[in-house]
Amino acid sequence: MESSAMRKRVLLIDDDPRVRASLKMVLEPIYDIIQASDGHEGLDVFRKDEPDLILLDVILPGTDGLAVLQTLRMESKATPVIMLTGTKSVKTAVDAMKLGAADYLSKPFDVDELRIVIDRVLNSSELEREVKHLRAQVVQRYAFHNLIGKSQGMQEIYAKIEQVADSRTTVLITGESGTGKELVAKALHYNSSRRERPFIALNCAALPETLIESELFGHEKGSFTDATARRVGQFELANTGTLFLDEIGDLSPVTQAKLLRVIQEREFTRIGGAQSIKVDVRIVAATNKNLDDLVRKGQFREDLYYRINVIALFLPPLRERGEDIPLLAKHFLGKRLEEERRPRIEFGKDALELLSRYSWPGNVRELENFVEQAFIWSQQAEQITSEHLPTLVKNNSRSTSLRDDTLSGRMSLEKAVMEFEREIILDGLKRTNYVQTHAANLLGISRRMLKYRMDTLGIGRPDSTSVTQEFDQPMQE
Repeated sequence: MESSAMRKRVLLIDDDPRVRASLKMVLEPIYDIIQASDGHEGLDVFRKDEPDLILLDVILPGTDGLAVLQTLRMESKATPVIMLTGTKSVKTAVDAMKLGAADYLSKPFDVDELRIVIDRVLNSSELEREVKHLRAQVVQRYAFHNLIGKSQGMQEIYAKIEQVADSRTTVLITGESGTGKELVAKALHYNSSRRERPFIALNCAALPETLIESELFGHEKGSFTDATARRVGQFELANTGTLFLDEIGDLSPVTQAKLLRVIQEREFTRIGGAQSIKVDVRIVAATNKNLDDLVRKGQFREDLYYRINVIALFLPPLRERGEDIPLLAKHFLGKRLEEERRPRIEFGKDALELLSRYSWPGNVRELENFVEQAFIWSQQAEQITSEHLPTLVKNNSRSTSLRDDTLSGRMSLEKAVMEFEREIILDGLKRTNYVQTHAANLLGISRRMLKYRMDTLGIGRPDSTSVTQEFDQPMQE
């Protein structure tokens, strides 16, 4: 038998003492039973004892059950009510369900059916409460005050999010990889009137061209070789909510054209289907590419660009948000401490200084990764120091330290210039995954000149084996 603290409380509101006695006998081994003989007493007991479930008779002296149900629904939408009646009136059942009854039972009761219905309604109510609680947690997580950053650039972003969140306007979020574009997209969704509706995210660069259309719009059974069943696409899943299209610049011209039609007409057709499906979806798109350049090169449709670029939000890279770095580091550390329930630990001054000097080619995502590493290496420490930080952070501080060393006489100007050039080239190589052609384009020099400067500065093969093999390919004359 369940402990009293775990048992659900059921309120019986019925004017027939024999019915109450019968129900109590059947239910008391499982639930705590409280009783009332009329509607007024039932409402008083409800307000005092806050039951988990109410069994409410339709025919009551004075105030009838439907009137009591109306009052209950006004005072508490969460407490489930099962209506009881001695008649089998369909109209009464329909009226009760319209007023918010969870279910409807006719007297005399089948004991097994009664227990099954009560158990199902209580489980459904519990699940609904859990969903509401989780949804509230998600909304809280993406509230404006949880977006970390006091820099002017981020404050401007927060102000814009607040202005445009509760609208259906399409938003384009731009910025380097790792700057938090999906976080901003979620903030837009969960601070809008669509917060109770779906938020669907799709990375356009993660799917091959043969699958992207099916992923977006769905397909009918038999529409192509592997279509063994109907598939609902992301647009359908996001109906009445928000669809976040990450890396939209990677869509092919064919898919761009179909996406444009959906945005314009607010309807689409599944692959292999004939029926148009209307949807109400807010589009939030994101890219780390320069769409203006892609439009000029004919790689991105100009009409689609203007459709998605109604409101533009640019997320500055972390290296331009120096004052936000300590805040973010402490935030990520606090989150991990809470998850692992570890004793409180802080960053030492030396560690924060090194983090602030680093150039952060991977932006906020890289910072979170480095904090995770420092968290692991500092298991037995009382403070996170420079010793717990990745070697990359310690060996690649920003030009601030070079300037200080030069002006203080600790380093010659020639040496400082070489070190600074070395940092810039390494940064460019990291951002392009060590593809020398791309790094040279990023730095505005030829690949031949890049290779010459790398040899001069002693920049050799990267430690990671995951980088592209082009690093070792000979240059073509």
